[in-house]
Amino acid sequence: MKSKVEILPSTLIYHELIGLEIQVIRSTNPALTGIRGRVIDETKNLLIVENSGSRELKIPKADSEFLFRIPAELSEKGRRSDTFVKIQGNLLLSQPENRIKNIKKLRKWG
Repeated sequence: MKSKVEILPSTLIYHELIGLEIQVIRSTNPALTGIRGRVIDETKNLLIVENSGSRELKIPKADSEFLFRIPAELSEKGRRSDTFVKIQGNLLLSQPENRIKNIKKLRKWG
């Protein structure tokens, strides 16, 4: 049986973001601020978010700020409620697979 991956607020930027709920809390494009949904895909520069109306929206990572919801079942052991983490989009600017590789290095050397 596989163990679940625990997501800590301090290491969220290294994890897979697809499937997490998100809200854009700041963007240089005011039309994007306030968008909520679930991350369904990611590129080096964009998060693709599906909103409640099943519409896919492309949100630039650069110059945006996001609020991610980490479900309790993926949060630190013993947490009974969801965790909300604010992340500057510029910290996410890289190819997802490269960002994910960095968590393995962190675990190995941390």
